[in-house]
Amino acid sequence: MLIDAFRTLFWREFPTIQDGAAYFHVKPITVRRWLDGSVPVNPMAEKLLIIKSRGYLPNDTNWHGFRVNEERAVIITPDGREFAPRELEGFPLWRDQYHALKDRYGLIERPPVRPPLEPVQVYRGGKRRQPAPWIPTRDKMK
Repeated sequence: MLIDAFRTLFWREFPTIQDGAAYFHVKPITVRRWLDGSVPVNPMAEKLLIIKSRGYLPNDTNWHGFRVNEERAVIITPDGREFAPRELEGFPLWRDQYHALKDRYGLIERPPVRPPLEPVQVYRGGKRRQPAPWIPTRDKMK
């Protein structure tokens, strides 16, 4: 990846150098050196940045236009519809039901749009809590 492409993609994904450094688990000075071109960018950092910008989906024409919203845990289709990943389990059954109903009654005009299901919270001992933030091992020792 060229330095200009890395720089453009970095600033599109991260508001500050500190946010990028936390994502790559390096110090901010390392990110500054990558951005000004004095040090070549780590190849794994390039791959991580591409994965983050693509939304964790393969770089394939079949996935063109699909996105993932990490904060809300939803998959967004090219036409803007959203669904939760756990809804994928029901898609084969829904597809079969849809085709059976379509064969029997014809095409449904303007079906209602439903919001995606809420993401499942972590379950621990009868109480639902938010997961603990991940702390790199190098920071735990301090």
